Amino acid sequence: MDLNDDFSARVVVHSEQIDWVASPMAGVDRRMLDRLGGEVARATSIVRYAAGSNFSQHTHTGGEEFIVLEGVFQDEHGDFPAGTYVRNPPTTAHTPRSDLGCVIFVKLWQFDLQDRTQFRKMMADEPAKMIDGAATAILHQDDRETVTYTTLEAGAGLHSDAAGGMEVFVLEGSITEGADTLGKGGWLRLPQGQSLTCVAGDAGAKVWMKTGHLPFAQPPAVS
Repeated sequence: MDLNDDFSARVVVHSEQIDWVASPMAGVDRRMLDRLGGEVARATSIVRYAAGSNFSQHTHTGGEEFIVLEGVFQDEHGDFPAGTYVRNPPTTAHTPRSDLGCVIFVKLWQFDLQDRTQFRKMMADEPAKMIDGAATAILHQDDRETVTYTTLEAGAGLHSDAAGGMEVFVLEGSITEGADTLGKGGWLRLPQGQSLTCVAGDAGAKVWMKTGHLPFAQPPAVS
């Protein structure tokens, strides 16, 4: 299944308006944002674990990156509360579950296959200095991409002209970009060559952003 697979196009998705679709695992549902491939896919999704649900043990051949949006995500490596950012690179393995239920924003098969940098961190704990109403923390940076977490005060602006395209996901509050206002769960993908200029709404905003990675977008090496 391919979805929003034209990476030269601007895409906006209001994810909280999308119906949940059952995954192959009972109790695990998802909202798909973009996808290249079949059940094994380069995918960006929001995934919901019902209380007591679990996923089979598996190895991340193409890597996995996620943010815990609600509840507590769990595996044999620990508990991951809301606000945790996790990178599980290729070759890592785990058995996900959630005793009380959780929701995560997750990206699969979007790593350099030689990447072995694994970590988890609380985004709000990362150092960031407030400048003109915006405080940006760098969560991860390498030759392919930069991942950030930004807190915006009401009316504050955020601008980026980073090469390689970008994605923005609204964690809290709202932003306006062009003619679109994105509330909580809003996802924006801008292709290479387009810049981002957005303004936070009356309640401010917290946003996750990734830049530089879209030229590397391709289906998984396996089907």
